[in-house]
Amino acid sequence: MKLTALIPAGIFVVLAGFFLMAIFRGDPSRLPSALIGRAVPEFSLQPVDGLDRPGIATADFGHGKPVIVNVFASWCVPCREEHPVIVALKARAGVPIYGINYKDGAEPARRFLRELGDPFDRVGADTAGRVSIDWGVYGVPETYIVDGKGRIAYKQVGPLTPEIVEERILPALRAAE
Repeated sequence: MKLTALIPAGIFVVLAGFFLMAIFRGDPSRLPSALIGRAVPEFSLQPVDGLDRPGIATADFGHGKPVIVNVFASWCVPCREEHPVIVALKARAGVPIYGINYKDGAEPARRFLRELGDPFDRVGADTAGRVSIDWGVYGVPETYIVDGKGRIAYKQVGPLTPEIVEERILPALRAAE
């Protein structure tokens, strides 16, 4: 009778061990993307209403120069934290930075960029989130590097930090040139 009582406890311990290994294994910001090395998806996003920037479409990529794409939202706390890093990156990168405004309203997006700075050459409004799904977005913020041929070369999940820019973004950008 006592042995059968230990079986559920043993199963629990084994399952708990698997969950703990999954939680603490690897860097969650390095989630694999099936889109690395593939052309950017076919899409067209209208500009954010009232913002003096054009929207974004597939045709805006693949003109010989890499592009950084940042998926953000005004309601996203990590997006607010990373935004000064993106503003600083604009000055250093020497390439266009495009923004995809994810499931956000026009007024909050404009206020976000007015308050924190607008490093984007283009900003597309993805109000339904469908284009972001095509890009493979897990959640905001995410940053992509698209090479000069219009292929996704790198994906960063989560907010950018100065360390991530130095160790991952700038080297990936150089490799994409």
